[in-house]
Amino acid sequence: MKLYNSLSRKKESLKPLHKSWVGLYTCGPTVYNYAHIGNLRTYIFEDVLEKTLQWNGYNVKRVMNITDVGHLTGDADTGNDKVEERARTEKKTPAQIAAFYTRAFLDDVEKLNIKRPPILAPATKHIKEMQALIKELFKRGYAYETPQAVYFDVTKFKNYGKLSGQSLKAKITAARKEVVEDPLKRNAADFALWFKLAGHFKNHLQSWSSPWGKGFPGWHIECSAISRELLGQPFDIHTGGVDHIGTHHENEIAQSQAAYNKPLAKIWMHGEFLVINKKRMGKSEGNLITLADLEKKGYNPIAYRYLVLNTHYRKKVDFFWGSLEAAEEALKKIYRSITDFALRWQKNKKVEKFKLSKRAEHYRRDFTLALNGDLNTPKALAVLHAVIDAKDVSLPEKMLLVTEFDKVLGLDIGKYRVAPKIPPEVRKLVEARELFRRNKQFARADALRKKITSVGYEVEDTPLGPFIRRRL
Repeated sequence: MKLYNSLSRKKESLKPLHKSWVGLYTCGPTVYNYAHIGNLRTYIFEDVLEKTLQWNGYNVKRVMNITDVGHLTGDADTGNDKVEERARTEKKTPAQIAAFYTRAFLDDVEKLNIKRPPILAPATKHIKEMQALIKELFKRGYAYETPQAVYFDVTKFKNYGKLSGQSLKAKITAARKEVVEDPLKRNAADFALWFKLAGHFKNHLQSWSSPWGKGFPGWHIECSAISRELLGQPFDIHTGGVDHIGTHHENEIAQSQAAYNKPLAKIWMHGEFLVINKKRMGKSEGNLITLADLEKKGYNPIAYRYLVLNTHYRKKVDFFWGSLEAAEEALKKIYRSITDFALRWQKNKKVEKFKLSKRAEHYRRDFTLALNGDLNTPKALAVLHAVIDAKDVSLPEKMLLVTEFDKVLGLDIGKYRVAPKIPPEVRKLVEARELFRRNKQFARADALRKKITSVGYEVEDTPLGPFIRRRL
């Protein structure tokens, strides 16, 4: 299994650190608002990664953090705490805001068939681990204190910028363009490990005691501390969006390696943006679309998952409503095919035990090769369609293969694998229509077809007789 490592800039064979499991850390949401579909694209990619690891027989220990404190409106330690800002606006506590939007996020995750990570780690539950890491950084000379905050000195870490490919000088120059709110920062690119209840944050709503005074953690420290606590250091795979490369993940790497003199993770993987009219989806662009927005327009959330899977995770998804419409139609075609397979299988009796033919094994191998080639989901979808259309594999083989493939793809195929129960009144209409059709009373047959359609079913004439399925 080969995966693209953003740190080495090449595909690498996965060599797990442990015999019995693979450690996977995914940067979770900052829970101050609803996730937009651009955010959710990254979580779909991470879901496919986890399920591909399981497809290959690995046990996966997956951890996702929940950022409920410390993420400022500006990634360069500027602006307000996002969760607190929303709490003040809605006149609620930060805990209430975090709980509400965490539930909303998990609802979206469920609708998209994204497997809920077994370990969800809110930042506010891991303050001690963060403080322990900061203490190590002080011991090793990487951290320093001002009256307003504790910072990491980026000039002390010689490999700073390796992930993004940007030199330290360039990063410091770029950081100077940001609003620097603490004049005692040594370098513009230094990042906060701990904010004190002072200056801009003297009235911050969430705070904890620390050796440096009451305050709250910076954004970057939480992922380093949580992943080390729950997965060890190093662990196998760290994931996130490409927007994390330049700042968040760069800072994670620096503080973790500086504190413990070992890498945080072996492989770093990043999902590309979803764009609209060549612009990244985001609040600043005013082009946010949520999963609820798709549902209001009548789209199945799984159609969005299909749309995302049809583009490699390292390529941008160019979203427009026509592309979602096409994805929905492609998904419906799959569902119709699976329903037809189920009906035919029912008519010809189920085959309980059988051995896959060489041709069927070939399709399974192609699917595995696609996934193991850096999660090539467009190619994996092509194999799925090839199996559905294949003339050289049996019906039971098709049913088995598409069901297996869906363990990774997550397209809800299982819901259509069983022949639908048709209400007696609909069956009577179909039987009456079939009688008219055989007697060449086509006008009356067509009238009954319309009536069948009006009650939510459709009928297809086949050599085996009429097939009835629910309308999609």
